[in-house]
Amino acid sequence: MEAKTKDLWVFIETNEDGTAKNVGQELLTPGRDLATKQGGKLVAVVIGCNVDPAIETVGALGADQVIVVDGEEYKRFTTDAYTTALCTLVEKYGPTSMLIGATPNGRDFGPRVSSRLGTGLTADCTGLDIDEETGNVAWTRPAFGGNLMAKILCPDHRPQIGTVRPGVFKKGKPGENKAEVIREDIHVAPEDIRTKLLQVIKEEGGESVNLEEADVIVAGGRGVGGPEGFATIKELADLLGGEVGASRAAVDAGWIAHAHQVGQTGKTVGPKLYIACGISGAIQHLAGMTGSDVIVAINKDPDASIFSVADYGIVGDLFEVVPLLIADIKAARGE
Repeated sequence: MEAKTKDLWVFIETNEDGTAKNVGQELLTPGRDLATKQGGKLVAVVIGCNVDPAIETVGALGADQVIVVDGEEYKRFTTDAYTTALCTLVEKYGPTSMLIGATPNGRDFGPRVSSRLGTGLTADCTGLDIDEETGNVAWTRPAFGGNLMAKILCPDHRPQIGTVRPGVFKKGKPGENKAEVIREDIHVAPEDIRTKLLQVIKEEGGESVNLEEADVIVAGGRGVGGPEGFATIKELADLLGGEVGASRAAVDAGWIAHAHQVGQTGKTVGPKLYIACGISGAIQHLAGMTGSDVIVAINKDPDASIFSVADYGIVGDLFEVVPLLIADIKAARGE
């Protein structure tokens, strides 16, 4: 289809309580820059149920316009309902490009949207820019197992669509911006929604993992030595109010669930504090955590690659260092 505007859209994924998930808020940051370079508006697209909290949030984060689809059928994500709503909006307004978070939901319906619209989609992007020669969005994503970074252009079809990993960009600071709010009345008949959510099953052990939104992550690698070694990692993470992360080596060894994996084939994170324990620093792991504000590395090998990106490095056995950190934190708190 042909673009009707030069606008850039950011899809805002919502929670069941109508608030905006972090990834959509993060994407408004590069979205502002791309929209300016394209010469169009930054438009936040909010789909969900009772989403006034999300509208207020994205408006304060700099969106020029917020297009809203609100209805009971959108309370919980379904591919059919969300695809229908988003495609209806795209066909009406004709944006030039669109960013979608590479969450489980975004990875599900992003390709469905691009297929229905007859355009391309660049998946799992870690970098965004405008190509100076063509004016197209330059989507950067890992290739060949993370050993190369590919720049992809979509010159012929619109809108240009890409899914972007959570944690790659930082949320902006809320301001006094007042976005124009446009509400669209789009409903999907129950018989046209072919999947139904019957039950929510928690992760084994009842543990939930939310690495993308964590302010503190304590991660373990091959140096943890086995599944029992993560008990020490978890104790420090709990003490700091954080989450437990892991390298691919630890996950592949079966020491911890894949939901904890940080890196090229895991989660991309950007916490305020990232503590890497017994992690050598393979490029695939670094690609997922170098956006952290402060990185602390603990490793017995003084030549480990992780020290090249760390703000603070401790050369030593994690099973000696981490208990000392735990003891000092408890002492400082009077525990």
